Formats: sequence, structure tokens, C-alpha cells
Amino acid sequence: MNRFTRLLCWRMLLPVVASLLPMDGVVAAEPPLTASSPSHVVQVQVQVRDGQPYYRLSRFGVVVLDWSRLGLQFSDAPSLADGLSVAGSASRRVDERWQQPWGEKQWIRNHFSELRVAFTSADAATLTLVLRVYDDGFGFRYEVPADARYTQRTISNELTEFAFTGDHSAWWNGAYLPNRYEYLYRHSPLSAIWKAVTPLTMKTAHGLYLSVHEAALVDYAEMTLENVGGNRLKADLIAWSDGSKVKTTGAFVTPWRTVTVAERATGLIDSDLIVNLNEPNKLGDVSWLEAGKYVGVWWEMHIRKSTWAAGDKHGATTANVKRYIDFAAKYGFKGVLVEGWNVGWDGDWIANSELFNFTTPYPDYDFDALTRYAKANGVRLIGHHETSGGIANYERQLDEAMAYMQAHDVRVVKTGYVKRNGLIERIGEAGKPVHEWQHGQFMVRHYQKVVEVAAEHHIAINTHEPIKDTGLRRTWPNWMSREGARGQEYNAWSEGNGPGHIANLAFTRMLSGPMDFTPGIFDLGSDEALRERNLSSTLAKQLALYVVLYSPLQMAADLPENYEAKPAAFQFIRDVPADWAQSRAIDGEIGDFVVIARRDRNSRDWYLGAVTDENGRLLSVPLGFLESGVRYRAQIYGDGIDASWDKNPEAIEISTREVTGNEMLSLRLAPGGGAAIRFAPIGRVK
Repeated sequence: MNRFTRLLCWRMLLPVVASLLPMDGVVAAEPPLTASSPSHVVQVQVQVRDGQPYYRLSRFGVVVLDWSRLGLQFSDAPSLADGLSVAGSASRRVDERWQQPWGEKQWIRNHFSELRVAFTSADAATLTLVLRVYDDGFGFRYEVPADARYTQRTISNELTEFAFTGDHSAWWNGAYLPNRYEYLYRHSPLSAIWKAVTPLTMKTAHGLYLSVHEAALVDYAEMTLENVGGNRLKADLIAWSDGSKVKTTGAFVTPWRTVTVAERATGLIDSDLIVNLNEPNKLGDVSWLEAGKYVGVWWEMHIRKSTWAAGDKHGATTANVKRYIDFAAKYGFKGVLVEGWNVGWDGDWIANSELFNFTTPYPDYDFDALTRYAKANGVRLIGHHETSGGIANYERQLDEAMAYMQAHDVRVVKTGYVKRNGLIERIGEAGKPVHEWQHGQFMVRHYQKVVEVAAEHHIAINTHEPIKDTGLRRTWPNWMSREGARGQEYNAWSEGNGPGHIANLAFTRMLSGPMDFTPGIFDLGSDEALRERNLSSTLAKQLALYVVLYSPLQMAADLPENYEAKPAAFQFIRDVPADWAQSRAIDGEIGDFVVIARRDRNSRDWYLGAVTDENGRLLSVPLGFLESGVRYRAQIYGDGIDASWDKNPEAIEISTREVTGNEMLSLRLAPGGGAAIRFAPIGRVK
């Protein structure tokens, strides 16, 4: 073959060679392995390219995530990200139903296709990638077996990437910020992200909705997402103080990295992907867990009517708590939360965390007498452990503190970790204090320890200033709720959350799990002196929060006298349950509005909540979720005709009408407003 012929042949082969090259120019050495969701909606491919593992996600054949890096790197062991080849693979399909002891749904279907891909390296190190593909997204994690050569391994970098196909519209919060997750959500192009916490919610130019998160975060660092350019986000693990990302011993697994995909924004809310990727209940019989509503000594401190600290304005006094117990018993609330009951709150309690004692009440708080009084009235006290980030102090007392709560008939403890800078102090190996991020592996271990010790004493945990929710309520059902976002208290003493905050939360933070937002504020500032509270809400919207923002522990957060001043509106809070048989997101757009319906687990009643941002809306809501052939009495708590969040927030209109599932219900939401509805069956359709 002469030189001209060879050149001609090479030019003819160029398109063929080019078709075999990935986008980054690395030759594809091995054919891809593929897993499709049960209904062949979502497809994931895995491929090794020049020794490096990649994955790609498609939906109905359209690429959602282009080829994205995989793998782990260690500071003290060979990499599990380079020089790899596929050693084998296995597939299976699972279709099962499991029951939640409490939840927004009683029964959950877990239907997925699984692909396990085993990789090996030249030095015989191994890594298994496990993918579970659902019709509404997928999750994957790394499984690393024990290696006798490296008993302990320190992860220095997780190479997991999410290579998006465009500069999508994103709703997000920044990582490594001093107030943890407690910020208003940013709305920007993906390219404006520097580092973001998850869940991260996006909308593509073609109208597809995406959420990136993680599931089953145990003994690992939280994953944040770093922008590395080219519409790619990379896993960024929150490090220890020494720079290590994750410290492992023997075999280990990582949390699941998850992507939820939906055609409508409401599909993100309806997804069970996160909770399904967690292990089943490890506690066995959890009949001692109780979902329900509570009141408590809390909001009065935030509006400066009383104090956590001892003194003339101390809120946690025996007399004041008895007043709340009487109120709870009269109106059917199961619990009374008491904050500021134990010594340690005096002075700068955030800086002096070592002063907290979790078994020593203030002298004006008779815990024994209040326990007896609550029990006689059919109510339980809810405990409170504010640690102010003093982890060593809290863990020294943890067993005794939980036993003390159990001895006082407490079934729920609210824990707190307020710190000014988001850093937790611990004593290092040299005996000197070191500071750890609140969401690194050190604190992940601590939060888990608290939940497990609490379970030994039949106590549920409601964590404030928490690690983010990753669906662990399935495995440890006593981890019932948590904060993990900017909650109601910001409306008491800051510029407020703004009228669009709830419509953001529903499609962002709430995708991870239950939130203790503390809804139900009735005194919304009609009095000029109260307008500093900045509650960007109407009264009807406050009622709607009990349906829109799910928690099995729902607080009626306002003062008893404010509820008794508005008995007609208060009736909805008395009626609405905190445990559901079914939940459906009916309509909504991220940051604009949302409509959610839920059916009571203990009756045939349905409840609906709708909220909007600063824009008033006229919504047509289909009632197809109601039982077919049944007439319902709809008790509608709507915004008054002249209501608005900024000028007339307490104007409410309460009405009743009969409806069936064949109808469309027109809802008028005022600016910053909402609607709450109870549907009670009254007979068959004639």
C-alpha cells in the first residue's frame, strides 16, 4: 500500500474512530453496561474509559446526565478511580411494598432494577458500584470490601460527578456557611453555584425537573456539590479538621448518590426514592412511637415575652407549663414542649456549652410534679436538649439524660446544636480543642449515636440544627423529624422568610424528609407594634402549612391565648392529623405555589393545603383524589376577600360546601396567602 492509499484509508476511517471516542477524547476501552427502570423510562449506562469508570443517565432516550466520573481516592491506599477494569456484573429486579410506622404514606412501593458492577485494579484492589434505577430516577453507591493490606483507609477525594446537559435553572443554598442550612433559597443558573448543599433542585430548558441528593448518610461525610465548570457538579465531602474527608476501617459503603427526575414539579414531591434507598427498620417493634401535634413554651421566648434563662421572665416555670398542659388537654394536643427547663441557659449559653446539665432542672421547674400533672391530664411533656455544640459535654451525659427523660414519661426529645460559626469544638488526640464542621463525619457519627441511645429508652428525636435528612427514618423510625432549613422563628426576630419561602421549601428541603417548621402563628401583626415580626403569611396560609409541610410531630406554635381568640380558625389545627395514609402533590411550581392533599391514616377524611408566593392566584383544583362515588363536606378555610400578607394578614373566610371527586374546586389565594380544607365523607352519591 503506497503512501497516498494509506492516507486515503485513514481519512475514510476518521469518522468511525471519532464515533468511538467519548467527549473528553479518551478511548472507550470496554463496552457499556446498562440498567433500565422497570417501565423502561430511565436508563443508566456504566463504562470504563482508559481505566476510569463513568456513568450516563437518560430518560426516554434523552440524556439527562452525560458521561460523569466515578471513583474514590485515598491518602493512604491505592486509588479506586484509575486503572480499573470491569471484573463482572449482576442484575436483579425488586418489586415490594413496605409499611411505614408513621409517615406521609402508610404503604410505599419499592420497585427498581439493580445493576452491580465489580471493578478491579492492577494491584487487586476492588470496588463495586451498585445502581438502583427507578422510573423516577436512580441512586448509586460504592461498596468497598475489606483489604488486609489496608485495614484503615482515609478517603481524600470522591470523584463522583453530575455532568448536566445544560445550564439549568437551579434552586439552592450555599455550603460551608455559618448558619448551616438556614438561608433563603437562591434561584440562579446552575453556572452561578459555587458550592451547594443538597437537595439541589433544577429545571431544564425543556421543562424536566431534577433533584440531586443523597440517601442513607451513615458514618460518612455529607456530600455538597462543587461547580467544576462545563455544567458539571462534583461531590465535595465536608472534611475533618485535619483535611481528611472520610476515615474508614475495614469494609465500608458510601451513602447513595441520587437523582430524581420528573415531568412535573409535583413529581419530585411524590417520589419515594430517597426513603426507599435506606435499609429497613432496625428497631423492631416501634409501637411506642406516636405521631401527633404539640404546643409548648417556645414562641413566647422568640417574641421576647419570656426567656430561656432564669430570672423574672423565665418561661419554663411550673406554673407556666401547667397552663400549657391545661390548654393541650382541653383541645386534644398530645404533647407540651418545654425549652429552658434545665440549668445552663444563663449568660452566653452558646459560648458556654459545658454549663448545660441535662438532668438538673431550674429551681422553679418541678419536673416530677409536672410529669404527674401531665399524665393526669392525658398529656406528655416533650423534652429539650440544647447542646450549643458542646458534643463532649452532651455525650458524657447522654445515657443518663435519656434515662432521666424516660423516667419522666417523655417520649420525644427535641435536640439543638446552635453555634455561631457552624463549627463544633472537640478535644483532639493531643488534648487540645479542634473544630469540626457541623456536617462532617464527626458530627454524622454523633447525631447517629444520639438517635440510637434514645431508641434504647423508647424516645423519639426531633433534631434542630441537624445533619440534613437522607431518609434514615426508615431504618431508625425514632428519628421522626428535624429542622434543617430556615424555619418559623426567623419570622419573629429577623427580616422574615418572605412570602415565597414555603413554595420553595416544598420543592427543595422537603424532598429530603419531614421538617419541624413550627407552623400555626395566628397573631400576624395586625397590631402596628407587632409588624416587626415580618410574618409574610395570611392566617389561612398558616393553616395550610399543616398539610403542605409534612412532619409527624406538628407544633401549634403560637400562644394559647391567640388560638382562643380565633376559635373558628383554630378548629382546623385541632382537626388536622399528623399521620397520613396517602399523600399527593396536586399542582405547583417551584417558588410560586403548591397544592398538596393527604388522607388521614385513622379515618376517611382528606385534607388539602395550598400556598402561594407574593402573587395572588386563582387555582382550579381537581378533586379526583377523593373516594369515587362519595359525597364530602368541604370545610374551607380561605383568605378573606381583602386579605394580603402585608396589609391584612388575618382576614379569613370560612365556608362549607358539598363536593365529589368529579369536581374542580376553585381556590382564590390572596398575595402571600393560602387555603386549608378538610373533606369529610357524608354519604354516597345519589
